Amino acid sequence: MNYVKPKKYLGQHFLKDENIARKIVESLRANNPIIVEIGPGTGVLTKYLFEKKDKNVFLIEIDIESYDFLIAQFPQYKANIINSDFLKIDVLSLINSLESNCKFSIIGNFPYNISSQIFFKVLDLKNEVDEVVCMIQKEVAERISAKNGSKTYGILSVLLQAYYDIEYLFTVNETVFNPPPKVKSAVIRLTRNKNTALDCDDDLFKKVVKTSFNQRRKTLSNSLKSIMNGVKIDDDIFKKRPEQLSVPDFVKLTNLIAGIY
Repeated sequence: MNYVKPKKYLGQHFLKDENIARKIVESLRANNPIIVEIGPGTGVLTKYLFEKKDKNVFLIEIDIESYDFLIAQFPQYKANIINSDFLKIDVLSLINSLESNCKFSIIGNFPYNISSQIFFKVLDLKNEVDEVVCMIQKEVAERISAKNGSKTYGILSVLLQAYYDIEYLFTVNETVFNPPPKVKSAVIRLTRNKNTALDCDDDLFKKVVKTSFNQRRKTLSNSLKSIMNGVKIDDDIFKKRPEQLSVPDFVKLTNLIAGIY
């Protein structure tokens, strides 16, 4: 097998520029013993990852045709190539089978149609995943890395920035893919920050953030009515809109609302 047909329903756009592939892999900074690549496709990043002889590299590929291609290309690493859906696989069992309580890095050209879902799973694994280097849609990259006060600042911006430092590394043009997507892409790096836990209830924090941005044009006093149980709290923070709040502001807001329950 020497060719894999990109599949639209899987959001496959195969990177064909070797210089960009090498640059993405070189963007990994953490000295983790294990690296997990999501959606390796035809292995454009994979070959540079396998050059890291001191690392255990795992590939998680949902497409059986790509999986067969990767097995043919890298037969010596067959045990590390897994035909599965990253959103459903128990990654921790895979990692802990080698080394318990091990931090690991994630890398990949994420399919545009599930990139947000991947980030939500990363948040579930935040105590183990201390670095993510990925290529995603440019618009999503700008949203995730946006600071409060920006119009693109939103749910993922707050939730990810609560636990990760986010760097927008570089933009990638449409022409270096097969087939070319209709939008530009970007590479970002997420590095785990020092927050082992937020100074508030984590589940309520997520609920407050999501509820706030679901009606982002309203002030918080109006957008949060559904979880305020009719209680009004006298604090100027409720006069603001969600995009005006930093992560610490959302922590404060969460604690104010927690006092109602």
